[in-house]
Amino acid sequence: METGEKERCQRCKRVLTPDEIGATKKLINRGSTSYLCLDHLAEAFDVDRKDIERKIVSFKEMGCTLFR
Repeated sequence: METGEKERCQRCKRVLTPDEIGATKKLINRGSTSYLCLDHLAEAFDVDRKDIERKIVSFKEMGCTLFR
């Protein structure tokens, strides 16, 4: 990825937030280099987007370094 380029969802190509990148790494593979937006991440796990959002809050509260 070139300098200044933003990470994008592997499926829909939307620009991702740091939380979406962190969630992909936490839930799929810490070494991931391709990422999913929250909608596609929820779809991959067959859960609601709100479930993923709650997990992100929980990971932050636990001090997970993937979420800053």
